[in-house]
Amino acid sequence: MNDKTFESFRSLIYEKSGISLNEGKKALVQARIGKRMRVLGIDDEDEYFTLVNNDSDGKEVVEMLDAISTNTTSFFREAEHFDFFKAKIREWYEQGQRKFRIWSAASSSGEEPYTIAISILETLPSEIDARILATDISTKILSACKKGFYVKEKLKPINMELKKRYFDKCEQGYMIKDIVKSKVLFKRLNLSTPPFPMKGPLDIIFCRNVMIYFDNKVRHRLINEAYRLLKPGGYLLVGHAESLTGISSKFKTIKPSIYIK
Repeated sequence: MNDKTFESFRSLIYEKSGISLNEGKKALVQARIGKRMRVLGIDDEDEYFTLVNNDSDGKEVVEMLDAISTNTTSFFREAEHFDFFKAKIREWYEQGQRKFRIWSAASSSGEEPYTIAISILETLPSEIDARILATDISTKILSACKKGFYVKEKLKPINMELKKRYFDKCEQGYMIKDIVKSKVLFKRLNLSTPPFPMKGPLDIIFCRNVMIYFDNKVRHRLINEAYRLLKPGGYLLVGHAESLTGISSKFKTIKPSIYIK
């Protein structure tokens, strides 16, 4: 891939998703776009760029972004966040709250929203009105999320007791039980294009390990939208490697990676 073609793709990907790719990502872009080109039987990268750039119905743009998107996660990733989450919803429940609304902003392959659901089921009465909105830009990954199937290796962070309670063993791995699935609604969402259709107010937003792909302009818009959607006293959780440093916002720091409105 020559530099001019890479710049064209880089600009288009930023425009459509907010993902900011530096010069060092040329090989990654070439490899991932190459997979999509082989599906379509296209050999020339410039020809594929023309196709996606002139995509009138947006379907090939979605396919391109599916190919580019990185989906790396695990159950109970950054476990301290889930300890904090369980303590906070227990506290709110004891204070009389009976409705809980959570947003997993970058749900990836589903481990995060399903971990949130398991945490709720482990902490609150099963009949409680608790719902999780799980969003991602990748339609393919969302389709896999809805199925709720995971290979055995994916469940290594989960102890045997939780496996028995919330997963059904099948021939090639494990399937999330319906009691967990029923708590989660999966929707496609581009985090770089607020305002979002949700009304709120939300209790807690998990927006973890996704802002590293954005520049400060996109981060600022996303953080301000998260602030709008949260209830007063609601929390924003970002990845342990992320922070709001350098981003103007009204959030107050509780501890590294945890902020309150």
